[in-house]
Amino acid sequence: MKFMKVFFVMLLSMAMAANTYADVYKLRLGHFWPAGSSVDQVINDWAETIKTASSGELVIDIYPAQTLAKAARSYSAAASGIVDITIMAQGYMAGRFPVTQIIELPGIVETAENASCVLQKLYDEKLISSEYQDTHPLFFFAHGPGHIHTNGKNILSPEDLNGLRIRRATTVVAQALAKLGAQPVGMPAPETYTAAQRKVIDGVAFPWQAMKDFRLNEQLDTHTELALYTLSFITTMNTESYARLPNHLQTVIDENSGMEWARIMGQKLDNLDAAGRAEALEKGHTINTISGLAENPEWKPVLDQVVRGYLETVNTQHLEAGRVYEKALEFKESCAA
Repeated sequence: MKFMKVFFVMLLSMAMAANTYADVYKLRLGHFWPAGSSVDQVINDWAETIKTASSGELVIDIYPAQTLAKAARSYSAAASGIVDITIMAQGYMAGRFPVTQIIELPGIVETAENASCVLQKLYDEKLISSEYQDTHPLFFFAHGPGHIHTNGKNILSPEDLNGLRIRRATTVVAQALAKLGAQPVGMPAPETYTAAQRKVIDGVAFPWQAMKDFRLNEQLDTHTELALYTLSFITTMNTESYARLPNHLQTVIDENSGMEWARIMGQKLDNLDAAGRAEALEKGHTINTISGLAENPEWKPVLDQVVRGYLETVNTQHLEAGRVYEKALEFKESCAA
């Protein structure tokens, strides 16, 4: 009798363990940042928040460094279900998100938090939502101001960029650099360290956060802060992966999406920018600052051409680019309030 009682308890424990295991839902999240980088750690923070809020029922396994899909294929991987969630830069898919990339134009970015708020508002107000109908967007964000970083070359006026091979993030940034006289070079961010080391490029257009994450402060020692651009990102989910979750776990995802997390990501990226800049200062680097770029008489004429040219190109696709740009400027003010 005692044996049967012990046996029954063992069976019950095994059944409870099996049920507990069955109740754990696992999602695969893929992104392109290096494993252990500052942004990878921020993404892990979000995943841990989800796990805690779901009492361990929802676990997000993270695959960094393009493990599951190359950066340019990340969104397609989420749409097709190769990954359940991706965090990716829209600009890495040239021409796929032309309205969203309006956020990248000069004159919009001030801080990562502000730009993230602007981007989320554009989506919430359904100004860019038509570009994401094949996935389930969770939240948008943007990195901080993108600057120019070189090896020993001070950039104080547009003429100083003439002929320099500068790694650009997206085609929008490439247009700005080309108008300013530089030679834009396209390459994935993880390849920039070697390219700078071998002098394949003369510099990069990066926010401070990326200078530290990709160890570029080891190769480039002269920096010009000019807030030339920002880069937009999306955290989005495969539609079927979201639909398969029980209602209460969908609620956990919903409650950790939208504007709150857009701002949190922006705040974290602003903090990472500060760390990247501090690292450069500790190394004794030269930092030049050009304030008020959008109204600076040396830079404004060229950058105005970039803005007009891009908006006209997008408008040829029957899109209300001008209206979206004006709303982005409007949201920039309200997000700062």
